[in-house]
Amino acid sequence: MSLRGKRVLVTGAGGFIGSHLTEALVRTGAHVKAFVHYRGNGSWGWLDTSSLKEEMEVIAGDVADRDCVTHAMKGADLVFHLAALIGIPYSYHAPSAYLRTNIEGTLNVLQSGRELGVQRILHTSTSEVYGTAQRVPIDEQHSLQGQSPYSACKIGADKLAEAFYLSFQTPVVTIRPFNTFGPRQSARAVIPTIMSQCLAGETVRLGSLHPTRDFNYVSNTVDAFLKGAEADSAIGRTINIGSGSEISIGSLVKKIEGILGRTVRLEVEESRLRPAGSEVDRLLADNSQARSVLGWEPFVSLDEGLKKTFEWIREHGSEYRAGSYVV
Repeated sequence: MSLRGKRVLVTGAGGFIGSHLTEALVRTGAHVKAFVHYRGNGSWGWLDTSSLKEEMEVIAGDVADRDCVTHAMKGADLVFHLAALIGIPYSYHAPSAYLRTNIEGTLNVLQSGRELGVQRILHTSTSEVYGTAQRVPIDEQHSLQGQSPYSACKIGADKLAEAFYLSFQTPVVTIRPFNTFGPRQSARAVIPTIMSQCLAGETVRLGSLHPTRDFNYVSNTVDAFLKGAEADSAIGRTINIGSGSEISIGSLVKKIEGILGRTVRLEVEESRLRPAGSEVDRLLADNSQARSVLGWEPFVSLDEGLKKTFEWIREHGSEYRAGSYVV
């Protein structure tokens, strides 16, 4: 399937990954509708500053509202479903909000897509659904474990996508990114947290330093979504999107120090620690299915991606409150 000329809808289009994907779709020649979360000030999130915003149709609404979703989806050939609440610490405080957005919102997308005859739905998962790795690298058959309300809700959403494919042959592809990073990511994520604090002072305050993560630059993740939309053999599958390499948070700080050309004082702040049973200690992707089914591979390395991200955060420092813990 070629994306040129296709009518596509992106939910969560104003967010970090969603805004990059929406812009990439415009560049392919697709006719893009961007579904953004309604805000009273009329903001479209990151699309407010996009140079391509005039080349897309923007619709504001709430993915948890079935009528909003159906209205936005009318006429779409493909739907990229990225709308979600994603902050893990906030999910400890507001689990019902995560259920409404992540599970009920996904159900709305699947039901509307089925009723309207959408050709393909690209559903977004997360590596957090695996919990701490029981074996590495983690393939798509690895068991799922809800170690936070966020991950539990994403497991529920993933299983709904699977059920709609098996029950109704709804053409769903589940893209399961590991730790995507890059420009526009909020300080709820660890890389912007480290970099913004490095730029603001001499001390970096973090939670646990021992967990390892498989970091993947945002353009790599976007490329996987595009390939997932084009590959017919991807329908009905869940596909890991990760670099296939892992690094501990402590070692990540050292790598970022190398970009800065100086050292920082590292402190573990108790308020940033996850509950003991909720910490995911290790994530490392087996990306062999992405390579074989999608023809995908990460083309931006961790080092190159960190440099690109640091330059962006340095230019957009006002977007971050470096002294605050953002949940």
